[in-house]
Amino acid sequence: MTLPARQAGGGWARPGGWALVALALAALGACSTSGPTPDQMSRTTVETAPADLQLLCANEVAKTTGVESSKVLPVGSRKLDARNYHVDLNAGGKPTTCVVDADGKIVSVQAA
Repeated sequence: MTLPARQAGGGWARPGGWALVALALAALGACSTSGPTPDQMSRTTVETAPADLQLLCANEVAKTTGVESSKVLPVGSRKLDARNYHVDLNAGGKPTTCVVDADGKIVSVQAA
């Protein structure tokens, strides 16, 4: 069995044909990047305050600052020690901090 002869200028023999293949393979290779594993991500190393404690802080900040409660939003939090959490809040555009313990007792509220 004989195969038909290739025509000049067709298929891979076309000028730039291999360059197109190489470009396509390079594009596919760029799509398969490996990111950090979950234990290497920064969010897994910091324990945040539970949502209910963040909301307790937001309510306390609203009371102490006079800002409408719908305009006081928790923007970040972290565990300080075994019993206390630090919560960062935006109180109507003003940064505020709150420290709350694990039982929900407000320890402090301060303008940041």
